[in-house]
Amino acid sequence: MGTTSVTMIRPHLRDLPEPVFPPGWGMRAMTVQDIGLWTDIQIDAERFLTIRPDLFLKEFGSDLEAVPARCFLLTDPRGLGMGTISAWYNRDFRGADVGRIHWVSVRPACQGRGLGKAELAYALRVFAPWHDKAYLVTSTERVVAVKMYLDFGFRPDLEPEGARESWTALARTLKHPLLEETLGGALPGA
Repeated sequence: MGTTSVTMIRPHLRDLPEPVFPPGWGMRAMTVQDIGLWTDIQIDAERFLTIRPDLFLKEFGSDLEAVPARCFLLTDPRGLGMGTISAWYNRDFRGADVGRIHWVSVRPACQGRGLGKAELAYALRVFAPWHDKAYLVTSTERVVAVKMYLDFGFRPDLEPEGARESWTALARTLKHPLLEETLGGALPGA
């Protein structure tokens, strides 16, 4: 299975889970002074993409004033940055103003502790007052992340060309009720 970008949509922002962090862990708002730390976390956590120093500005530079309200760092008990998540937006996602979960990461040394789930619950609650639904873009190699997003009610978006094929290929290795429901029951080769 090659690198394939896919979109997932959470059709509503009701019934959101509470963020549950291990003792001493939490989230703090980013400032533009944290861009270097954000970049360092992405470089440390990213296995599939090359992270360039100008990435943050390419992704968020059109609205730096929104960064403290929408971009967050996961902090450990010492207050050190160990992950990132953004409760960003797209003012024209298929004609609607929709919340976008963007750049979810946790340093490899901290993975497997439920921190990504806590970050995601936190970010969804941040933009729930501003948006009716949310979306995100991920890739089919990120099986653990895709499962987490499915568990949080994000559904595969089958609208883009080739999406059904990408999701069907992923569903051969990732068994999940929302995948089966979205793709129409029994999957070929499953």
